[in-house]
Amino acid sequence: MNRIKIRILTVSALCIALNVVGSNLALLLKLPIYLDSMGTLLAAAMFGPLAGMAVGGLTGLFVGVTTDLYSLFFLPIQLVLGLLAGLAFRRLSPSKLSHNWWLALVIALPGTLLSTLITVQFFGGITSSGSSLLVQLLLGTGLSKTAAVLLIQVGTDYLDRLVSLTVVGLAYRVIQRRLPDLSH
Repeated sequence: MNRIKIRILTVSALCIALNVVGSNLALLLKLPIYLDSMGTLLAAAMFGPLAGMAVGGLTGLFVGVTTDLYSLFFLPIQLVLGLLAGLAFRRLSPSKLSHNWWLALVIALPGTLLSTLITVQFFGGITSSGSSLLVQLLLGTGLSKTAAVLLIQVGTDYLDRLVSLTVVGLAYRVIQRRLPDLSH
């Protein structure tokens, strides 16, 4: 029993590391996607919604105090994402990639609405993310701040979740074969 708990803690720590590396890579390269939720989704797929929320929350705290203060403000999105993904993965196999296009939409939309609100209210529409460059372009066309942020968030969040779900699905297949006692 203790061996399984140690494995779960170890995999959860690796999921946090995956989020941190992805987040910093996206930030450094000013990518229009975030890459900060692959670990959250993997933990949710393997261990359920509470694990997804824990990994997402701890990632937000760690990244927020080390490399990107904005992450602290967006921590609720990680929590919502971990919860929704964990609930969805109770019914759907994470390794079945054919449903990723609509699952990405389902798990991205609530976070998109919340992140739009946070971005507009706390930061005037501009954050450290590469997607802020796209928001600035739309603002230059005369679009309102909220509309510009929402349009960009819908696209970037969806693309980010689609990429993340694909990576997680492939990783889950490998983990299931090698460590079958870890997947729920």
